[in-house]
Amino acid sequence: MTTLHSAPRFTLIDGLKGTLSTALGDHLVDAHEEHGELLLHVKRDSIEDVLRILRDDHAYQQLMEIAGADYPSRAERFEIVYMLLSLTTNSRIMVKCRASEDTPVPTVTTLWPNAGWLEREVFDMYGVLFAGNTDLRRILTDYGFEGHPFRKDFPLTGYTELRYSEDEKRVVYEPVELAQDLRQFDFMSPWEGADYVLPGDEKADTPPVDDPKVTEKPSDTGAGAKTDKHAADKVSAGAPAEKDGGEAIDPPEPTEDRAARPKRKGKTTDTAKATETKKKKAPAKRKPAAKKKDGK
Repeated sequence: MTTLHSAPRFTLIDGLKGTLSTALGDHLVDAHEEHGELLLHVKRDSIEDVLRILRDDHAYQQLMEIAGADYPSRAERFEIVYMLLSLTTNSRIMVKCRASEDTPVPTVTTLWPNAGWLEREVFDMYGVLFAGNTDLRRILTDYGFEGHPFRKDFPLTGYTELRYSEDEKRVVYEPVELAQDLRQFDFMSPWEGADYVLPGDEKADTPPVDDPKVTEKPSDTGAGAKTDKHAADKVSAGAPAEKDGGEAIDPPEPTEDRAARPKRKGKTTDTAKATETKKKKAPAKRKPAAKKKDGK
């Protein structure tokens, strides 16, 4: 039996960019297609109005995820990305806005109840504030955690460590202490190398990379008629073995002689017979009983 669904099997975004751009109007900052999906950049203060228009007028019923991204070099370093799904058209779009550490983003818990948990995750990981969220608490990190671990300037080791103290018989927090400073990794390409001189390489006398060595004529490679003339010469000429004539030398005499051992005294069992498996004797055949006379 064939089941028909109202939602198309494949998402078609042809013309979607123009339709949504016209619907959002002044709320929209930029719109472009990326990886087969439509990405809308809107003003921060208009995020609640934009998502309400997309939900009510364009059938994007579900808020699938709220994610964050950190770009420390920007004036507004954080990007908050809202991922929407339309069940009736099988279409996914992304809506994003920018914020800084002290500029709150309007909450969208008035549109989707699950936004409360998603906004708490972004707050916990990045420190983005959401105005109107009545329960903006940490949700992934531990109690008393300092900082926001998804920020690019957050140290990989953190600030404090959690352990169980045998002396106090409870869980304690202590500042992180390292035996040596955390090393900085450049993640350089093994083909291109580093842009600076590595420690120890300043003493190396290496030819410049921009001046490669080339062999423009056969004489530069050592090949030619002169080399072929000496190709049959013996490489071992003049070696000690050649001077001695290659004659075989007798082995040296032993340093000591060992007298022949006397034969061992006493009774000994021959080894060959002692190791053979003993054969079992076959049982003797019983003689038939003699018949009595007169059948008795």
